Amino acid sequence: MMPMTHDPTVGLVTDRLQLEPLRPSHAAEMVTVLAASELYRYTGGTPPTLDDLERRYAAQTAGSPTPGETWHNWIIRVPTEVAVGFLQATVNAQHAEIAWVIATHAQGVGYAREAATAVVTWLTSVGINQIDAHIHPDHVRSRNVAAAIGLALTDARDDDGEDIWTCSRLDLPNHEKPA
Repeated sequence: MMPMTHDPTVGLVTDRLQLEPLRPSHAAEMVTVLAASELYRYTGGTPPTLDDLERRYAAQTAGSPTPGETWHNWIIRVPTEVAVGFLQATVNAQHAEIAWVIATHAQGVGYAREAATAVVTWLTSVGINQIDAHIHPDHVRSRNVAAAIGLALTDARDDDGEDIWTCSRLDLPNHEKPA
């Protein structure tokens, strides 16, 4: 199956979550979700302002300026329709890099794993063959999510000192395998 990297971001549903394609109007809600300074312990930076998020979300929904690269961004919601985080995938040809953030009050109950599993399953269903995540070496919760969704720690690190976790579609547990 040929990868459909230029397809629009689709909504995804799991047993406990809804992954809603990002819209600029999400900024007002997400500024509160992303307000805890502890969220930036491993990634650096500070909580975004409403203006920051409005600009960021406008750019993200406009799409990548890089030819052949597609951005997919989701707001993660619980059944009460409350946003608890976001997940993003940057897709190039048959390769994707994913990242997730869950609000501090919603961590530790499996939301990141569940949302990431849904995204990985969708990505592999549209022909993506390799999925990576860049994770700070001390970020135990994100490392656990990566392992749970089938990514394996490599010996490589990126320019920010983050470990690169990876898997190919054939190595993914509990995901669609090619026929």
